[in-house]
Amino acid sequence: MIRAGSSIGLVVGLGLLAACAPRPAPAPPLPAAPVKAGPDIVLQTVAVPLDASDPGRTMLEGFSYAGGIAITSPQTTRLHGLSDMAIAGDGTLQAVTDNGDRVSARLKLDEAGRLVGLTDGKLEPFRDPEGQPLQGKDAGDAEGIAILANGDRLVSFEHQHRIWLYPALPDGGWGPPRRAPMPSTIFPDNEGMEAIAAYPVAGPDAYLVGGEEGELWLCRLSTTCQSIAPQPGPDFLWGLTAMTAFDGKAVATLHRSYDPIRGWRGLLRFVADPLAPSTRQVQFASLHIDGSTTRDNFEGVVLSRAPSGATRVYLLSDDGALPGERTLLMAFDWTPPPPPPPQPARPAKKPPKRR
Repeated sequence: MIRAGSSIGLVVGLGLLAACAPRPAPAPPLPAAPVKAGPDIVLQTVAVPLDASDPGRTMLEGFSYAGGIAITSPQTTRLHGLSDMAIAGDGTLQAVTDNGDRVSARLKLDEAGRLVGLTDGKLEPFRDPEGQPLQGKDAGDAEGIAILANGDRLVSFEHQHRIWLYPALPDGGWGPPRRAPMPSTIFPDNEGMEAIAAYPVAGPDAYLVGGEEGELWLCRLSTTCQSIAPQPGPDFLWGLTAMTAFDGKAVATLHRSYDPIRGWRGLLRFVADPLAPSTRQVQFASLHIDGSTTRDNFEGVVLSRAPSGATRVYLLSDDGALPGERTLLMAFDWTPPPPPPPQPARPAKKPPKRR
C-alpha cells in the first residue's frame, strides 16, 4: 500500500496528488489454473537497458549494471504479481506471487556473467495443509519468501496475515505447510509482512520479518518474535518491500515509493547490523532507482556472488497485472571500495623551552 501526505513546497503538491491518485485498482482475479496443464512454462525475456535515454550507461551510484530482462510467458495468464524471490540450494530462483503461485527458473548468464535470460520455468500453486491449491487473493497473496539453511521455505502472506513453513522434501519438493511464529501485532489488510529473510547469524531457525512501514522483528521457529529497530525509508512516502541477509549481520533492504508524477521509484540499502539501536545503525551503500533509470514496482531482492567475485544483487518487480507495468529482473554488481590509506602518525609536539 502506498501512503501519501503533505510537506513543504513541491512535496505538498506531490503528497496531495498521490493522495488523490492512488495506485490503480488491482485487476480482476485471474483464472485458477495455468492455461497450459502441468508446472512447466516457457519464459520469454527481452533485454532492458539500465537507462533507455543512455543505452551505454553501466554505472549507478557505485553499482555496475549486470544486465536486466522483462519477463512474460505465452502459456499462462498467471505470470503476474511476483512479490519476492530467493535462491535455492540447487541454484534455482524461487519467486512468490500475489495470486497464490510460486515460480521457479534458472538464471541464464552470458560469458561475461551478465544476466541475459531464464530457463526451466515452472509455475505451481501454493497448497494448504490439506494439499488443496490456495483460492483467491485473500488466501493466496504471498509477499515474501525465505529459505532456511536446511532448505525449508518460509512464506509470508498478506490479507490473511500468516507465515507458513513449507518443509523441503528429499526430492526438492515442497511438503505440506504448517504455521510459523509471526509478529504479535495487527496489520492493515493490504499492508502486511512484505519482507522476510533467513537470518542464520542469530541461529539456524532465525528469520527477520518486516512490515511495509519499516517495522522489523527477529523471529525464531522455536520461540516468539521480538520487535527490533525499524528500517524506514527516507520519508513517509517509502515502504519496505523486501530484505535479505549477507556477510554475517548485514542485510540489504528494498524500499519502494509511488506518486503519479514520478511513478515508481526504488531504493536499496545495505545496513551493517539491523539489530543495533536505530541511532547506531550504519548504512554502507545505497542504490536509488529513479529518474531515467529503468524501473517499476520493485518488491523482491536477493543477493549472490557474481562470477567476478562481486556481490550480485537481483531486483524483481511486481507488475500487478496492470497495463504499463512489467515484470523486471535486473542485476547489479557491487564491490566495496578499498579502505582509505592509513594516515601517517603525527610527530609528538615538543614541549616549549623554558626561559
